[in-house]
Formats: sequence, C-alpha cells, structure tokens
Amino acid sequence: MTLLYVCVRPQQGAAIAEYESFRTAARLEQGQLETHDLVRDPLPADAFDRYSGFFVGGSPFNVTDPETSKTEAQRRLEAELDRLATAAADPAGPAVLFTCYGIGVATRALGGELSRAHPEDTGPSTVSLTPDGERDPIFGGLATRFTALTAHKEGSATPPPGAVLLATNEPCPVQAYRYGDHLYATQFHPEPTAEAFAERMAVYRDDGYFASEDYDVVAGRVLAASLTEPPRLLREFARRFDR
Repeated sequence: MTLLYVCVRPQQGAAIAEYESFRTAARLEQGQLETHDLVRDPLPADAFDRYSGFFVGGSPFNVTDPETSKTEAQRRLEAELDRLATAAADPAGPAVLFTCYGIGVATRALGGELSRAHPEDTGPSTVSLTPDGERDPIFGGLATRFTALTAHKEGSATPPPGAVLLATNEPCPVQAYRYGDHLYATQFHPEPTAEAFAERMAVYRDDGYFASEDYDVVAGRVLAASLTEPPRLLREFARRFDR
C-alpha cells in the first residue's frame, strides 16, 4: 500500500505542480506517492484497499457556490470527496489529509458549517496551535506559532461536531482539525514552497483571490515568507500512514 495525491484542480499545469509540491514536501519518491485526477475520473472502486493514505489538494472551486452554478465535474468530485471523508471518519478507514478547498468538503460531510464569512487574503498568514494541536501526533512537533500560505473565499468559525481543533487564527478560526485518529484537514496550504505558490498565483491571478494588478506586490510578500513548519506536518503524516 502507498499514498495517493487526489487532484481537484481543473488546470492540469497547476495540478502537476501541486503534486510535485506534495511529493517534495513529504519527502516521498514518485513510487511512494501516486496521483489521481478526480476532476476527470472517479476514485477507483478499490482505492481504500490500494492506498493507506490520501492527500487532497486545493482547487478554485468553492463548496459554498450555489448548486445550480456548479459544473457536473464539481458536483461529481464533491460527492467523491464526501465519500472519502466518510470513509476516513470510520476508525477502520484510510488516513486522509484534506487541504484548502478540501477542508470545506470534509467539514460539510461531517455536519459542520461553512460560509463566506471567513476568507483570507492570498499570502502568508500566522497560524497558532491550540493546546490539543500541541499534543497531536501530527501537529505536536510544529512550532506553536508559524507562517503558512492561504488563499480562500470560504471557511468555518468552528470545527465539525466531534472534531478536535488543532490550529487557528483570527481571520479564519478553523485552520486545522482532526476527526478520529486519521482524518486531518487544513485551511492553509501545507505543501508549496514560496516559489511554487507564486507560480500558482500566476495561474489564478484573474480568479478573484487578489487584484491581478497587485500580483507583483502579493508575490513579493509570499517570496519573503519563511515556511519551515507546514511541510513538517506532511512529512509526519506520510511517515505515520505510508504503509
């Protein structure tokens, strides 16, 4: 069994780069991290038997978009991610780390509330561990306060019922949580280097995350950020769940 990166980005260039960011940050060889494009194909029927853990990447999609405005591909992949979250919530299920857009799908699947009331600007943000985060097997090795990269239009004020809040900040109170022993979710992006994130910004510069004419200013803030801690949680997740 190995790990699987689940792509939910329609832009294939950005998806390929995100896979490489996850693989590099987790210090995995290509054979240790496979990839699946959920935008175009459902998960294999035997995915939960073939893979011991899953990384779910980000996306320009929003869970809070009206259902009538969602594409068929978005509705289908959200149903697939719902299934993945439900499986990971089972004590006998696979380990899953949902990131950015993925935390929204997981929160909804677990009965939590999601809204447009907690967006964050594109760029570096300060994240703080909760006391539970300091004791968590994955997050506990991180600094209690660290810089991470964010860019999202929706978020949550509280974690889903039964989940344990691991990290927080003022703009978006739910930065990370754990449900059970092996479902993790982060609002921030744990995988990219500053350079990779700036390149991703260029792909989405007209998607409303920031004013397109401010790209150079925003990218400058990103490139100046120190991002030592977020990749460490990916390495620990991979170490614990790559069987």
